[in-house]
Amino acid sequence: AGPVSLLVCAECGKKNKIRPAKRGSPHCGACGVPLPWLVNATDASFGHEVDSTVSILVDLWAPWCGPCRVVGPMLENLSKEYAGRIKVIKVNVDENPALAQKFGIRGIPTMLFFKGGSPVDQMVGAASKDMIQEKVNSLV
Repeated sequence: AGPVSLLVCAECGKKNKIRPAKRGSPHCGACGVPLPWLVNATDASFGHEVDSTVSILVDLWAPWCGPCRVVGPMLENLSKEYAGRIKVIKVNVDENPALAQKFGIRGIPTMLFFKGGSPVDQMVGAASKDMIQEKVNSLV
């Protein structure tokens, strides 16, 4: 089953409760458009969230990190632009150190790119939206 996320429809503003799903992507229960799929994950919920046929961008960040605060809004915008085609998972490494350790994260922000449930690429540091978008385009 997994944790419940609350996703807001960019089209009509309705709040939708969504659980992680292996296949497909979430659509608004009111108007039917694809939802921007941006969720927070923990050490415990990460496995549920990353188990998907949809391409995934994982943002490993911390609240005190200035570059992380620059990248965050870009990823939110990308989740809207690529609604139905990617899932963005945000992981606070201060609160979830096991994931940072598992992936050998030495600097943040770090973005991990998953396809078919497996990591295929990564970016370390604050990249431009164009650079991040280029990686996303290679996944979808």
